[in-house]
Amino acid sequence: VQLQASGGGLVQAGGSLRLSCVVSERTVYYALGWFRQAPGKEREFVAAISGVDTITNYTESVKGRFTISRDDAKNTVYLQMRSLKPEDTGVYYCAADPRLRGSYHLADLYDYWGQGTQVTVSS
Repeated sequence: VQLQASGGGLVQAGGSLRLSCVVSERTVYYALGWFRQAPGKEREFVAAISGVDTITNYTESVKGRFTISRDDAKNTVYLQMRSLKPEDTGVYYCAADPRLRGSYHLADLYDYWGQGTQVTVSS
């Protein structure tokens, strides 16, 4: 299974970006997530959406600003990011797992990862 993330870039604080991640398999049963890693920090959970029932989860710092969604007809997961802050800067990774049914914030539970896309928010 391969994941291809895109959509990162440089944006001013307060701006918006939309990340996309295309999965090489049918995604309807997959849990799909986004994680990020800032320079010198560990990878952290950002958002996830479960398979079939499409329940969403967010880390507290992005609630109300980021929206995760999925289009299983296109095998794609999106992360719409609004009101971006400098602390949102980092490499954003998409992740997928066909069996995950909980604990979506735990990176170790995802089997498949994309290559990452850089998001830089200037102040």
